[in-house]
Amino acid sequence: MDFEQRLRKAIERGEHSRSARGQEELKKALTEEELRNLHSRARLELSDHVEKCLRQMADNFPGFQYATVVSEDGWGAKITRDDVQLQSGGRVGNRYSRFEMLIRPFSSAHIVELTVKGTIYNREVVNRSHYQHLERLDTDSFSEMVDLWVLEYAEQFAARD
Repeated sequence: MDFEQRLRKAIERGEHSRSARGQEELKKALTEEELRNLHSRARLELSDHVEKCLRQMADNFPGFQYATVVSEDGWGAKITRDDVQLQSGGRVGNRYSRFEMLIRPFSSAHIVELTVKGTIYNREVVNRSHYQHLERLDTDSFSEMVDLWVLEYAEQFAARD
């Protein structure tokens, strides 16, 4: 490795160190109360978006029941549906479908976390979570993730047999 390459690497290490110090200062600048407030604002914005998307999905698939969720597990919404299925021999079966999206409560990890669970006709089709640190929170990307997951579930439900 020649001198110029070592010089570039040294400069990169210095810039990385400066960047890391800047992030540490930012963390110190945000107090616990400020982080709680930031989480609350993000939770309200994202849970409103989740509710809007799931209401629209329930409107497009008759039979789904919409419900707002406010629990110790988080804030958001869910849609559920029970279908009766006639089976051979005259027996009656039950097929359960649900889709739930929650924003988890504030925690010491200082993150905003979105959890998603989905079932179509008694089979789990989605169980995911996505999070971002409060210091680098981008609610637009979260909203896009909500849209994407709702659309994926809607497509899978529409393709059911």
